[in-house]
Amino acid sequence: MTTTFRRLGAVSATAGLVLLTAACGGNLGSKSAEEAAENFPDGPVTLTIGQDPGGSTDLIGRALAGPVSDDLGVSMPVVNRPGANGALAAKELESAEADGQSLMVINMSLAAITPLAVSEDQAVDVNDFEIVTGISTDDYVLVTNADNGWSTIDDLKNAGKTLSYATTGVGTGSQLSSELLFKLAEIPGKAVPFDGGAPALTAVLGNQADVASVQLGEAMPQIEAGKVTPIVTFAKERNQYLDDVPTAVESGYEVEVQQARAIAAPKGTPQEILDELKAAFDAAFETQAYQDFNTDNLLTPNEVSGDEVVEQWTTALDRYRELTEEYDIDLGGGQ
Repeated sequence: MTTTFRRLGAVSATAGLVLLTAACGGNLGSKSAEEAAENFPDGPVTLTIGQDPGGSTDLIGRALAGPVSDDLGVSMPVVNRPGANGALAAKELESAEADGQSLMVINMSLAAITPLAVSEDQAVDVNDFEIVTGISTDDYVLVTNADNGWSTIDDLKNAGKTLSYATTGVGTGSQLSSELLFKLAEIPGKAVPFDGGAPALTAVLGNQADVASVQLGEAMPQIEAGKVTPIVTFAKERNQYLDDVPTAVESGYEVEVQQARAIAAPKGTPQEILDELKAAFDAAFETQAYQDFNTDNLLTPNEVSGDEVVEQWTTALDRYRELTEEYDIDLGGGQ
């Protein structure tokens, strides 16, 4: 097991609210596409985060904002707009002017898992945005209190009771990975949804829940402290930072769920602007400071094109939909 880990640092941030320019989604309002492209960037480029300050998505956005701002030559204020697993920020971005001045760090779970838990009018569709670039992936790991003495899926199956599994919320990768594993492994269980990884992990530490599926960066400090035991990860292959822990797939259960993040712009943003933004983010990805950030926070680069992100996420949504239907899993009920 990797022993070097620096906890996701506390970031001093002011959670402001941003009112994105109200305009018809997918058009430039009073600007023509040519004018927008010629003048870009025309002042600060706002990067909205659909989650609270201090979490993984927020820290990733802030780690990128500095070098991207330097490349573009304008400021990039990071504004937190939490709500509905990022849906609030996404819906506001849909109605922002398509001039490249408003961006968002969007999570894969919002586009590939949450639609399975909410009504169609509440769902976020990745095709309703221009995706500038992929950023990184973050694996989920199933952990239990070390005092339980469990270290394998068979241990859970033989626990002799209905297990409670904490999740990071309804419509999240944490919920989906847990629901699928418990269903496929035929482990009697009951979901206990929390609002985020920290309270879910705290529930395991305090024995209010038997297990929890949380992101590796959140769990690693407690794993290294010996307070929780990792049972499986939910990636396709073993995580490089936790390479002595098997995946659910190699344990015999086809449960592959990861978190990923990308940069989104309003639909209709001119290609010239998207290209300039992609170049700026690519330059940021190459900085040593950002690469160190990825290593410190156990993130795997996924710096692919916007088209590849859309393909990855739509494929994931289709696969997750098939699995939830096949195994009669209702994510909306949280059970």
